[in-house]
Amino acid sequence: MVAFAGDLNKDFDITWGDGRAKILNNGELLTLSLDKASGSGFQSKNEYLFGKIDMQLKLVPGNSAGTVTAYYLSSKGSTWDEIDYEFLGNLSGDPYILHTNVFSQGKGDREQQFYLWFDPTADFHTYSITWNPQRIIFSVDGTPIREFKNLEPIGVPFPKNQPMRMYSSLWNADDWATRGGLVKTDWTQAPFTASYRNFNAETCIWSSGASSCAKTSSTSTTSSGSWLSQELDSAGHQRLKWVQKNYMIYNYCTDTKRFPQGLPPECNISGEKNKATHSSYIFYDQNVIPILV
Repeated sequence: MVAFAGDLNKDFDITWGDGRAKILNNGELLTLSLDKASGSGFQSKNEYLFGKIDMQLKLVPGNSAGTVTAYYLSSKGSTWDEIDYEFLGNLSGDPYILHTNVFSQGKGDREQQFYLWFDPTADFHTYSITWNPQRIIFSVDGTPIREFKNLEPIGVPFPKNQPMRMYSSLWNADDWATRGGLVKTDWTQAPFTASYRNFNAETCIWSSGASSCAKTSSTSTTSSGSWLSQELDSAGHQRLKWVQKNYMIYNYCTDTKRFPQGLPPECNISGEKNKATHSSYIFYDQNVIPILV
């Protein structure tokens, strides 16, 4: 197991944006910016095959309509795996939408979307991914908002064989991001900026075809490896239910119109059919966008 936090210069490479992405304050802060010409992005230096990853983000303030801040794990190739957070901007005073998805072997279509119970632009908040061979847990400030279990025995592909890098980007998506593309980006508000700090990773690093965890005893009970078998306890399940009851606004597992031939098999598992708090949606460019009425 490898755990590290601190200098973002050591953890990430800025990959695009022509100077719009910056690492500041001796590696303590990373900012991405977007203007009419371009967005920006970065990626982790390492690839991971399982891990617990935390990052603190402060999202684009004010009128962020049309912008998307993406923070995700992804492998490469046509049958890639991916674990997604996407933050869909909105008009000033309207809530951000937190869009989550899980891809396995190149197939996604497992969207769940949420409002947040705080203003994500006012301060930094911690967004976490726990990914182990049994499950994927999405958490916000330590509160689980989504769990995607390994249900391969019933034919549901699960990301477990492809190492993934962490990526993040800030980009213009005003053809779909806000109210299905009805609200466009106001470029008079540019540049738009999202900020990152306090990256922490307890991971199995993949290098030269081998995992760093292979060197660790399978019988180890050290706290640093607890995420490898982590599951939600009773308190975690209660917090998850609270979020999904009060803040979930879309759940693919209840969208029978989208899946007229039958819901995906994982949706028949108890607990997956939690109802969203809003039910008016359009589909655009393979993204599910709530239309609030």
